[in-house]
Amino acid sequence: MDVGVDIVEIQRIAKQERNPRFLKRVFTPHEIAYCRSRKNSAQHFAVRFAAKEAVWKAVSGNIAGRHRGQPLLHRDIQVRNRPNGKPEVIFPKRFARLAKRLSISLSHGRDYAVAMAIFQ
Repeated sequence: MDVGVDIVEIQRIAKQERNPRFLKRVFTPHEIAYCRSRKNSAQHFAVRFAAKEAVWKAVSGNIAGRHRGQPLLHRDIQVRNRPNGKPEVIFPKRFARLAKRLSISLSHGRDYAVAMAIFQ
């Protein structure tokens, strides 16, 4: 079992939220649309950024050398909410098998967002 944890200062992401290059490099179009639709979009961007970092930390040791040198990028880690509100990670096909072994938990307050990923 591998664990990844990340904490992000929301204000740091709020400053980057206005940078289209940052958004395009890190988030999928679906994630951008979702976060922008929320009242405090910076919190939602920040918790997704933390989730991407936590997931990468949890799975990176398990993908080295297995995908023809293709790295796992932030945009490859898509965070969505299921209809019941529980977050889930969706990977591109080349990493799809990872999703079945991954659990994530997200939380945010006024100043910080935190995420934890467990890869079994």
